[in-house]
Parts: sequence; structure tokens; C-alpha cells
Amino acid sequence: MKTLVCSPRIISLLNCSSLHSSLRALSSSSSDYSNQSRGGLPRFFSETLPPSKGGVVRVGGDEFWHMTKVLRLGINDRVELFNGKGGVVEGRIDKIDRAGVDFEALENPKLVSTQTPQWHVFAAFSTLKGGRADWLVEKCTELGALSVTPLLTERSRSISENRVDRLQRVILAAAKQCQRLHEMILKPPIVVGELLPVVAQSRLSFVAVAEATPVFKTLNSLKKEPTGVIIIGPEGDFTEKELKSIMKAGAIATGLGPHRLRVETATIALLSTLMLWSDSQETVSS
Repeated sequence: MKTLVCSPRIISLLNCSSLHSSLRALSSSSSDYSNQSRGGLPRFFSETLPPSKGGVVRVGGDEFWHMTKVLRLGINDRVELFNGKGGVVEGRIDKIDRAGVDFEALENPKLVSTQTPQWHVFAAFSTLKGGRADWLVEKCTELGALSVTPLLTERSRSISENRVDRLQRVILAAAKQCQRLHEMILKPPIVVGELLPVVAQSRLSFVAVAEATPVFKTLNSLKKEPTGVIIIGPEGDFTEKELKSIMKAGAIATGLGPHRLRVETATIALLSTLMLWSDSQETVSS
């Protein structure tokens, strides 16, 4: 009979693998929705949810098409509905016709409160081309931004209503994909002058500025805040006057590395950094 002898390195790797498996199992066994769909059920958006178990609501439009034509779900298939405000309910497809489906709740709806850091993004992205604005909004949704506001500046003056409608659809699709129960808010565009009171009232605001103090060095000197404002300028950056007014209102200039970043890259870099910073601080304190 042969005896298998493992080197310390192999044992260490096995222990790490076991630890990772245990952590994944612990995470997946959580009974809290925590922005995850239980049992991996397909999730669809509906402004109206059934009031209680056994209640029925009608689902039509794009969600009906996705449910029946894309995923080819049928009668008695189980799905979830969410309303973008923390409400979610599990149920089944009770009826299908040309206009939509009837969804029957198999349980009482649940209301999940948001417990993630709440960062508001103000980004001058109206001049972005080739789907880059869509990408910015999509990733802000996935990362957990509470809201995104198009910022109108001297170098980024307007955004069309058609584009706003498209961005709303992008947000909904991203919320479904990342299993987010609270839909990110796309706020109406504002000019820099309207941003200044928001910055003044916020406990923590950051504006991305080339060659400013690196973001991690800045964060090391600050007390943790779970909410705040992120400001990103347009292609060509803010004018000197705009930047001075934003910083005078209380925003902290922060650098994002040695390279010149696109608007969408800077937005996601700063948002992801602050979300992880806030989240890690919450974890440590709890």
C-alpha cells in the first residue's frame, strides 16, 4: 500500500482551495436576498407587484418578449418579479396570450432595504460617442451607484431626450443582469451652477483632477462616509472657472493615476474605488 505524501506547498494550496470553497458555500447559502435571485430564477421588471400570495399581475411589453421569445418560458415556469424599489416576489407564469403573461405570486412580496454605500455620480458624458455613454451608465448600475446625473458644462452642453430614454433602458437591463433590486436613478441633466449646492451639502465630494493627490492617499486621511458625490468632467476637462467653483463649494480634487483617462474610464475608476472603500469600512466596523 502506497502512502501519498504532500509537500507543504501542495497542502497550502489544498487548504486555500478548501477555504475558497467554504466561503463560496457560505455566501450562496445566505437566506437574505441581498440583490441575488434565489435559486437562480429568471428575474423580470414590473412596476406593479402582486399584493400577496396568490395575487396576479399582467406583464407585457419588452419583459413579456424577453420572457417568452428569448428565454422561451412557458406556463408554470417559475420566475421572479421586482419593481426596482426593493420589492421582489417569486411566482409562476399562469397564462400566456398575444399581449402578455399573467404572473401568479407563490409567496408574499418581500421588501429589501438597500444597505450598500450610496454614491451619486455627476458626469459630463453627453458628448461621448459609440456607445461609451451606455457603457458608463451600465457599469455604474452594476457597481451600485445610487444615481447618475448628466452634467452639462462649457464643453458638454446638452443631451437629447432620445438618449435619456435609451439610457433608462440600459439601466433596467443592467439591473436585471446584476440582480440589483434597487434600480439606479438617472436624474435630469444639470449645469455646474446647480451642482454647487449639492456639493456644499454633501459630507464628502470628490472631483477627478489630473495630477491631483492620488485617491488612496486622499482616502487614508479621511473619515469613512457611506455616501457622497463623485464628479467627472467632460472630454477636454472642466474650464478653470468651473473647476475652481466646484472645489470652492467643497469638492476634494483627487488623482486617478499618471495617464489621461476617458470620461467613462475615470468615472468607473473613481466609483469602484469609493464603493470598495466604503464597503470595506462598513465590513470592518461591523
